[in-house]
Amino acid sequence: MRVPFFIRWGFLFLFVFMAWPTQAEEQAPTLKECYRLALKESETIAIQTKVIEEAEGRFLQSLSGIMPDVSFVLSQKRQDGTKGGSGFTLREIPERRFAFSQPLFSGFKEFAAMASSVAEKRRRSHEKRRAEELLFVDVVDAFYFFLRYQDDAETLSVIHQSLLERVKELKERQELGRSRASEVAALKARLNRIEADLEQTQGEGDLARQLLEFLTGREIAAVRDDTPAAISLFLEENYLAQKDQRSDVQAAFEAVRQAQKNLTVARAGFFPEVTMDGNSYEKRVGNSAGVDWDVTLTVDVPIFEGTEHFGAIKEAKAIAGQEELRYQQLKRQVELEIKNAYTRAQVALRKQTALRKALQAAEENYNLQLEDYRKNLVNNLDVLQALEDLEEMRRSLTAAQNETKRLWWNLQVISGRLDVPFGETLGTGGNVNR
Repeated sequence: MRVPFFIRWGFLFLFVFMAWPTQAEEQAPTLKECYRLALKESETIAIQTKVIEEAEGRFLQSLSGIMPDVSFVLSQKRQDGTKGGSGFTLREIPERRFAFSQPLFSGFKEFAAMASSVAEKRRRSHEKRRAEELLFVDVVDAFYFFLRYQDDAETLSVIHQSLLERVKELKERQELGRSRASEVAALKARLNRIEADLEQTQGEGDLARQLLEFLTGREIAAVRDDTPAAISLFLEENYLAQKDQRSDVQAAFEAVRQAQKNLTVARAGFFPEVTMDGNSYEKRVGNSAGVDWDVTLTVDVPIFEGTEHFGAIKEAKAIAGQEELRYQQLKRQVELEIKNAYTRAQVALRKQTALRKALQAAEENYNLQLEDYRKNLVNNLDVLQALEDLEEMRRSLTAAQNETKRLWWNLQVISGRLDVPFGETLGTGGNVNR
């Protein structure tokens, strides 16, 4: 049976369409895309999410301390039914009742425990945020390390192609007697050295690529940088003013509040507890058959329970003091980190500016040397040296640009200036020149 023409072409079109790589597969990922992939892949972030859920569970447990307990109790009592001095004793005593218990006062222990749980949840949320920021730093480092080797390999390939053209030109000049064989040999030696550098760069690039693939959980052949090249810095005081907004600093502050509320919980052990208990009976027999409900108010005043509460208060006070000291220490440490990160980014910017000027001078020198060589005013070694200086300057500038962007992103994280939702609009243009 012969397959109709339109069906055969339809299957062929479908096969080609499914086998054809999509635009997303062909396009190299950007920094933001790599970070989104890393967020999905990171076990650390997933663990922090579970820690927040754990804190929410403790809050619900604390909330139950101020809510009534309601239960339905069914009991069936059996006893000896022999005749006694005052009448007959019931052999079976069934009872069904609703039992209610409402705590009225316990030194505000439950409210302090709830406040402690709320502070803990905020603390865990800030810690999760900090884990996301540190993951972003790891992605930034791996991204720009890989991009550095990727750009360096491209530059070396351009140098290699330029030297091949120079070898071809020198051989033509040698045939005309205008160049020596030693010049061709010297150029080939430089060509071989470039090939060795290219192999080393590609190997180091593979190591950086493997780190980025580990973070993102997918294979990456190349990356695409969409961070604008025009990067500027504010004054150092502006970055220092943001130190209290950093996630780990806020987490440490919430840890202090949590410890203070736990101290209140410990002090509540010296306060009396007031509880109201009630029962609503559905079935009773015997002398209590006519009693439908009862209420009991209990006041429990602690007089002496050893040194348990004194020890709990001392322990809670010590923990609160430790958290306060950690908070103050972290603030001083963050200030030092911001200053160091600012200095590194500032030096990188100045270095980038100087290398850009050096590249312009190297380009001018190479063009002049090439022109003089064609006029037989300089030899080939002078031209080769000018070419090597030019390409080395280009490689240095490319590396400096990538390093500047890496340090700039690190500064934003260290100073707590990343004010965009991670994984959603983390980004590029608008934040660079703020």
